Amino acid sequence: MTGDWLFYCYILKCADGTYYVGHTDNIERRFAEHQLGVFPGYTYKRRPVELIWSDMFQTRDDAKAAEKQIKGWSRAKKEALIRGDWDRVSELARCRSRNP
Repeated sequence: MTGDWLFYCYILKCADGTYYVGHTDNIERRFAEHQLGVFPGYTYKRRPVELIWSDMFQTRDDAKAAEKQIKGWSRAKKEALIRGDWDRVSELARCRSRNP
C-alpha cells in the first residue's frame, strides 16, 4: 500500500461478544484508546476489545461512509465481512433488499 491510504474503518469485538464499528486516521492509536478506556462510550464497559477487521480508505468521508453502512448491517453480514466471505455478504444484501 502507498501513503495515499490515510483513513480506516474498523470493527472491534468487545468482551461481551458485541461488535463496535468506527473510523479513524490512526488505527493503532485509536485501538489503544478503546483498549485503555480513554473515552467513555460503547466500548468503555465492554473491554477488553479485539481488532478483528479493518480496511483502508483514501478520504475520511469514504471511511465514515463505510462505517455508517456497516453499522446498519446485521450481525451475520458483519461476520461474513470479517471472514472475507463476499458471496455471503452479497447473499445477505439480496435477502434484506427483498424483505424490507
